[in-house]
Amino acid sequence: MMLTRESLKLIRQLPILLALILFSAAFSVEAQKRISLPHTGFMPEDIAVLVNDDDPLSRQVASYYQQARHIPEINIIHLRFPSGRSVMTRQEFQQLKTTIDQLTPDHVQAYAVAWTNPYRVDCMSLTSALAFGFNEKFCSTECTPTAPSPYFNSQSRYPAKDHQLRPAMMLAGVTFEQVSALIGRGIASDHSFPNGHAYLLSTSDKARNTRAMNYAQTAKDLDGVFSLQILETDYILDRQDVLFYFTGSIQVPMLETLAFLPGALADHLTSAGGKLTDSSQMSSLRWLEAGATASYGTVVEPCSYPQKFPSPAVAMFHYALGASAIEAYWKSVAWPGQGVFIGEPLAKPFAPLLREISHGRYELTIFSPRAGRLRIEKSLSAAGPFKPHSRQQPIRRGKNLIYFRFNEKTDGYLNLKLQWN
Repeated sequence: MMLTRESLKLIRQLPILLALILFSAAFSVEAQKRISLPHTGFMPEDIAVLVNDDDPLSRQVASYYQQARHIPEINIIHLRFPSGRSVMTRQEFQQLKTTIDQLTPDHVQAYAVAWTNPYRVDCMSLTSALAFGFNEKFCSTECTPTAPSPYFNSQSRYPAKDHQLRPAMMLAGVTFEQVSALIGRGIASDHSFPNGHAYLLSTSDKARNTRAMNYAQTAKDLDGVFSLQILETDYILDRQDVLFYFTGSIQVPMLETLAFLPGALADHLTSAGGKLTDSSQMSSLRWLEAGATASYGTVVEPCSYPQKFPSPAVAMFHYALGASAIEAYWKSVAWPGQGVFIGEPLAKPFAPLLREISHGRYELTIFSPRAGRLRIEKSLSAAGPFKPHSRQQPIRRGKNLIYFRFNEKTDGYLNLKLQWN
C-alpha cells in the first residue's frame, strides 16, 4: 500500500498520545516525589495563557492548550478586545497590559498567546511588548539598532525574577486544526531526544544572508552535539529529518517536501516574515504549517541586523541544555523588539528523562552541549541535608545514559544536580 505525504504526516502524529502515556508511567508517583531532576526549562505552571474572549478561535485554542498542557486554571488570563486587526495601537495595548499585569500570578515566568491577530503593537511586536512593556527604545524607524534584551544568552531559569520580563510566544495559526497540530508536535517532542539534522543555509540573497558569517563557528561549537550541515544553496528539499532550519531569503520554497521532527525550530531572515497574516513576503506561519514547532519573524523593517534575528548557535545551545522552545528562541535574539515569536512554548525535546527500568533501578537520559558532571545526593528528609549518594557521573557532549539505584526506604530522597566543567 502506498502512503501519501498527508498520510505520513498523520502517522507521525500518532506517537503523541503514546509519548504522554509512556512518560507518565515512566516511574512511580512516589518516586517522582522523591527524585528531584535538574530543572532545565519551563513547566506548565510557569506559563500563563492569554485568551481574547471576544475571539471564538482564541477561546478554542486556549481551552485546548490548557487541557493538553495541564495549565493551572489560575494561569488563564481572560481579556476582551476587538479581534481581526494585525496592529494594535500603543494606547489600546497599554490598557490591555495593565489588566494582564494585574491578573498575572507572581510565579508565572512567560506567556502563551492564544491568538494570531494582532501580532504587532505600533512599532513593536506583540510578544516583545508583552515582555518589556511598550517602549520606543525597542523600535527603529530609521534602520538603527534597538534596545538589547537582558534575557539574551542568559542562564536564568526565572526571567520574571531575574530580568523583570516575561517572554511571550504566540500559538499562531489560521485554523484550529493548524494550532492543535502545532500543540501536538510540541507535546510529542518532550524528552524525545530527536536524532535530526541542523541545516544552516548560506543563500545567494546577500542582503539576507548576514547570519552565514557565524555558521563555521557554530559548527565548531556544536560539534558532537548536533549533526549540522552548512549548505551554500537557496533551499533544501526532500529531507526527512529536519530539526533546525535557518536561512535568509524572502521566500523559502519546497517546504512541502520536508519532514520536520517534533520540536523543530525554523526561520528565515527577511524584513516581513513576522507579518503573520498580511505579509508581502513569506509569513513565518508557513514554517508552522510545514511542520516546525516554533519560528520567528520581524513585524517592521529590521534592516538586516543579524542581532534582530535568532542566533542559530545560541538557540541550539540552550535547546540542547533542555530549555523549552520559548526560552531557547528568546535567549537567541539580542534585539527582539521588532520580532514576533510563534510556536508551542513548552516543547522540550532535550529535557532530562528518568525511567525505572527494573525495580529500584533507574535510567536517566541527559543531553548536553558541553561536558560536565552529574552529582547525585540523598537525604532522609526532603529538606535535607543532602550528602553524596554515589560518585559523580561524567557528562559528555550530546546524549548521555546514566544508571543508578534508588531505595525509597533507605535512600529517602534524591537530588540530581548538573555541574559544568
